[in-house]
Amino acid sequence: MRKVKTKVILVILALLVLGIYYYAALPAVNIHSTEFWIFLGILLLLAAGIFIGKKGLNQQELKESRGLKVILGLFAAVVVVYLIGTLLSSPIINAKKYQQLLTVETGEFATDIEELSYDQIPLLDRDSATLLGNREMGSMVDMVSQFEVDELYSQINYQDRPVRVSPLRYASLIKWFTNQGEGIPAYIKIDMATQDTELVKLDEGMKYTTSDHFNRNIYRHLRFRYPTYIFNDLSFEVDDEGVPYWICPVKKFNIGLFGGVTIGRVVLCNAITGETTDYAIEDVPQWIDRAYSADMLIQLYDYHGTLKHGFLNSVLGQRDCLETTEGYNYLAIDDDVWVYTGVTSVSGDQSNVGFVLMNQRTMETRFYEVEGATEASAMSSAEGQVQNLHYTATFPLLLNISGEPTYFIALKDDAGLVKMYAMVNVQKYQIVATGDTVSECEQVYTNLMYENGIKEVEEDTREVQTMTAAISRIAQGVIDGNTHYYIMLEGSDAIFDVPIVEYIDVIRYNVGDTVTIEYKEGEETNTVLSISK
Repeated sequence: MRKVKTKVILVILALLVLGIYYYAALPAVNIHSTEFWIFLGILLLLAAGIFIGKKGLNQQELKESRGLKVILGLFAAVVVVYLIGTLLSSPIINAKKYQQLLTVETGEFATDIEELSYDQIPLLDRDSATLLGNREMGSMVDMVSQFEVDELYSQINYQDRPVRVSPLRYASLIKWFTNQGEGIPAYIKIDMATQDTELVKLDEGMKYTTSDHFNRNIYRHLRFRYPTYIFNDLSFEVDDEGVPYWICPVKKFNIGLFGGVTIGRVVLCNAITGETTDYAIEDVPQWIDRAYSADMLIQLYDYHGTLKHGFLNSVLGQRDCLETTEGYNYLAIDDDVWVYTGVTSVSGDQSNVGFVLMNQRTMETRFYEVEGATEASAMSSAEGQVQNLHYTATFPLLLNISGEPTYFIALKDDAGLVKMYAMVNVQKYQIVATGDTVSECEQVYTNLMYENGIKEVEEDTREVQTMTAAISRIAQGVIDGNTHYYIMLEGSDAIFDVPIVEYIDVIRYNVGDTVTIEYKEGEETNTVLSISK
């Protein structure tokens, strides 16, 4: 009877340990999951322990026990299969397959990347957004004692605006216990161009988040609904109506047991209700911006660039081997978020051979062959322009300025606040412009391009026209400190701009005087070439 009780207790303890491990570690029941093989190993070790406890065998009996040999044999098989699977899934023997995971197209920079207006350029990096979010949270006296801002700060396109969003989280376990009934009441939204920060309050609180516990924790909630799915990094997004969702990409293994990871499916989870929808990657809704993480896309491009001639060449000869530079940023193109990073040779040159854009929703990748400075070199050049102020440069954003690939860099003070802006020409990184505003910086940069012959003044091909008529109206204005007369003639709605510096006699003209004007047509006013009575 005592032996039966011992056996029952051992089995219960083993099941309890397995249950606790599964509830805490949440391994996917999937042969492609490393955690699953660890779970199997623990299960077999527990089985061996129970077998030994049940039999109470001495050392000699243990050596002769067939059941124990079977269990340990299975454990050894699990270890061997895992190790062999890891080897057979590695780039060492699958270099060609890894190199072909990503399809790279060659793009045309000036065509693919449109010039952005100033109100669409993301001026902030993640660290600056974090400062603004914490500052906004600190002003909410009714919430700051119970909640804090999560560190996610996902960059998305929201109603054609570049924004970062991050949910609140419970400030502590006690704060979770007292507030979990209503859920998390708001999320932070920061416009990356205007720097406007808003705490968006929800009609109903979010019940499924990373800071929730037990079954409402988002990872546990997903695991119990999709026990076989292996999820990649989750991201927080809001749809066009401002409803918060968790974007949960599901890994797809294309090479062996553990290799060639891409994304095969995406689970969409409503952060308020916990309702989930499962999509194949090609059917993901347009408003979702992040199915592929930036780190995954960069890893895939590094496989593409380094494994062209096999694994050994990537380690030894390194012929034609290219890799991404350290760091990345984001561009908003056609309502999608694209990861930007430079491409350089693995020899560690201080120059780029080009750069890539990778779509976080579709994995579409474009390479642009634009030789020039690395991002690190551009950052150093920008810091050198303001070295007396000791500002630090953020990782550049790649912009199209008058058809020229240009690094746009925010310069921050010791407190992490953006104080100035810099533009550095990618191909001629000694051309550096700085300014207190984006427009001022762009004006200085444009002038530098004219001075260095990068940009030429466009030839004026407008035809010279002549009009003779009486003056019907005359007005005066000042532009950049210079006086201009604006004249209208009878029978015409056109406005003629006469700078007094060039045509001093215009001060003698009055309404009713008949004049002859030679001019070229403009968008708002016509440019006067000569005027006489």
